[in-house]
Amino acid sequence: MPQYDPRIDAYIAKSADFAKPVLEHFRKLMHEVSPLVTENIKWGMPFFEYKGPIGNMAAFKAHCAIGFWKARLINDPQQAIKFGDGTAGSFGQLTSVNDLPDDGILKDFIHQAMVLNETGTKVEKKASEKKELVVPDYFIEILEANPIAKATFDNFSNSHKREYVEWITEAKTDATRQKRIETSLQWLTEGKNRMWKYTK
Repeated sequence: MPQYDPRIDAYIAKSADFAKPVLEHFRKLMHEVSPLVTENIKWGMPFFEYKGPIGNMAAFKAHCAIGFWKARLINDPQQAIKFGDGTAGSFGQLTSVNDLPDDGILKDFIHQAMVLNETGTKVEKKASEKKELVVPDYFIEILEANPIAKATFDNFSNSHKREYVEWITEAKTDATRQKRIETSLQWLTEGKNRMWKYTK
């Protein structure tokens, strides 16, 4: 993979204006830490790699996200990394460079991430109990009225079903939930999984 990938230039160029400085800044820091860091696009997002993925970044309509692939293994005495707050990435929803930790902290994280890959350190997967998937009654009723969408949903794996259910149930307002249901029905009718935009 090249040190600089033109696809990432294109990704940043088409991102929202607020996101461009954040993405450019994180990319610059990656290459300042080491000329051995290369770039790639995976799942439609820019990735930075050294003997495997070390970090990634993504731009959305109202925020962007920066993530470290092995964030749980990084030594973080300042507790800059956020876990389990429901946002993508390692630092929550970013709207400006000021939302990022200091450059020194980020460079340290990049260096640590490279060392983790260099030494082959892996994140231990927790043995988790399989949670039963609970599909809300209102969504079941809507699917019953849309046999094509229902057939697609029924044939999906549990993980694909869960992606749709969580997306709908986590909506903050009724209007957002309704919009997500409508979008879900359209995508299911077309035979698409929830993350179809990011899969090739």
